[in-house]
Amino acid sequence: MTPRELIQTTEQLFQKAELHYGHGTDNALDEAFYLVMAAAGLEFDCDEEKLDESIQADVLKNIEQLIDKRINQRVPVAYLVNQAWFAGQKYYVDDRVLIPRSPLAELITGQFTPWLSCTEVKSILDIGTGSACIACACAYAFRHSKVDAVDIDSDAIAVANKNVASHRLQQQVNIIKSDLFEQLNDKKYDLIISNPPYVGHDEMQSLPQEYSYEPGHALEANDMGLELVGKILEQASAYLNDGGLLAVEVGNSMNALIERYPTLPFIWLEFEQGGYGVFLLYKSDLDKYYSR
Repeated sequence: MTPRELIQTTEQLFQKAELHYGHGTDNALDEAFYLVMAAAGLEFDCDEEKLDESIQADVLKNIEQLIDKRINQRVPVAYLVNQAWFAGQKYYVDDRVLIPRSPLAELITGQFTPWLSCTEVKSILDIGTGSACIACACAYAFRHSKVDAVDIDSDAIAVANKNVASHRLQQQVNIIKSDLFEQLNDKKYDLIISNPPYVGHDEMQSLPQEYSYEPGHALEANDMGLELVGKILEQASAYLNDGGLLAVEVGNSMNALIERYPTLPFIWLEFEQGGYGVFLLYKSDLDKYYSR
C-alpha cells in the first residue's frame, strides 16, 4: 500500500468513526494525512512521487495500530506521532503538554501589527509555556528579542527545553520554572503573552474524549475558568515596560471575563484563520484600572 492509498482509506475510516477534530485539523482528510505522513516519516510538502511509493511492511503495521488507537481510543494524532505544528514550525509533543492549536499563532507571525512596533520589542514573557511553541514562535517573529517562558509544571518544562533545543533557540529563549510571575523578580517586558488554563468545570465535563488525554491542569481553572486570568490581570502591569502589551487567550471564558471586568478596555481580536477569545491590553490601561 502507498501513502496516498492509505490516506484515502484512513479518511473513510475516520469519517465512519465520527471522530472529533480539534487538535490541529478540522476534517477527516486532513486528520488522515497528518497521521499517515507523520507516522511514515514523510514531510507534509514532500515530492508528489513519494506518495505513490510502497510503505514498508513494519511501517505499515505501526501506522495501522495508530489508526486503531485514533478510532477506538480517541487518542489525538499529535500524541500518536509526537508531532504538532504551530506558526509554521514543527514541535515535539506528548501527553505532558497541551497540543498546540492557539489562534495566537496568527497574531505572533503577524508580529502583533498594528498594536506593537516589531523593532521596539526586545523582551517577551510567555506565561504557561507548555511545549514552548508560543515562546519559540515569538523568538522567530522577533529575532532580536529575548524570551522568558515560565511554567509551574516540571514535566512541561522538560518538553519545553526539548523543543527550544531542537529549534536551536537556547540563546534566545530561557525556560523558567515559576508560578506565573513568582520567579521573575524585577524583570520587565515589552510583551507578555499567555494561553493559560481557562476552561471552567462545567465546560470541562462536556469536552469530547480526545481532550481527556491532555493534562487537565493545563486546561481547567477554578472560578469559571478565570482564576489564573484574574491573577495575570492584577500582576502584569508591574512586569510591563511603558507602552508594553498584554495578550491573553481565554476562549469560551470571554463573556464571563467581560462581565467580571466591565470597565477594562479589552481589545478583542478577530482572526482570518479562525479562533476567538483573545484580548489585548496595554500597560496604561491596566495601570488606570487598578489605580482607581
